[in-house]
Amino acid sequence: MKVNVFIPSLNAGPVWGEVLQALKQQTYPVNMFVLADSGSTDTTVFQALEAGFNIIPVAKKDFDHGGTRQKAISDYPDADIYVLLTQDAIPASKDTIAHIVQVFAERPEIGMAYGRQLPHRGATAPEAHARLFNYPAQTQIRGIEDASKYGIKTISCSNSFAAYRRTAFEEAGGFPSGTIMGEDVIVAGQMLLKGWKMAYVADACVYHSHDYTLRQEFERYFDIGVFHESNPWIFASFGTADREGFRYVKSELKYILKHQPLLLPKTFLSFFAKWLGYKLGLQHKKLSLKRKKQFSMFKGYWK
Repeated sequence: MKVNVFIPSLNAGPVWGEVLQALKQQTYPVNMFVLADSGSTDTTVFQALEAGFNIIPVAKKDFDHGGTRQKAISDYPDADIYVLLTQDAIPASKDTIAHIVQVFAERPEIGMAYGRQLPHRGATAPEAHARLFNYPAQTQIRGIEDASKYGIKTISCSNSFAAYRRTAFEEAGGFPSGTIMGEDVIVAGQMLLKGWKMAYVADACVYHSHDYTLRQEFERYFDIGVFHESNPWIFASFGTADREGFRYVKSELKYILKHQPLLLPKTFLSFFAKWLGYKLGLQHKKLSLKRKKQFSMFKGYWK
């Protein structure tokens, strides 16, 4: 199967060299590497060119989570599988891409797949827990029939490392423009509604984690709230996020108590920041444009 790899970038920093080195060592023969760069001022583009990437320049003001990725794919559509990575996701083995492509070869009903995320070395206990909770060691196949069991978790995925079958991707309408985040969730939901299935492939691993500040937690969950309010069909088709949220809180408290109990005060503050951000995001239409920009992580959405 012909595979193209797409990565959006902006000043990828020191980790970029590790990403490129890991991609160079992949055993699966990638047809084309494409970088959609939003005006990097460091060596991101130079390093990518040296590594054989095709470069798509994107004005920083025009970056759009879904639209930029869709433009990259539209410019280089000649592949059976589109693999999407972020600039800070480091393939954990030489077979990372091979493992995620394999599920498409073995199961023709799979429209998209996403891989397992492992915490970076030195990650905090909350970040390590987030990866363990959301990316377990067991592979899973999900379809629309699983919505009653998993709720909104049915279409949980991440474009930090995901892959899409071209035919299913096109049938689902591709990545939408003008969404604050969750372009991958939108495609996953549309695929499942059209009868495709999605896979979580536990053998396909990348190192990827973030140690967000409380402010960043608030901003990220504000954007999640905006995303959910703007896409009511997701709740209508797959259920709400409340049950999953409570399960996550219980699991994280148990993990922090065991591994780093001194972080409990910050953990409670983090829960509050996420809850407040999410609730305000759901009510964003009642806020002024100035407030929305202040509260949002992706401020360019509000232009």
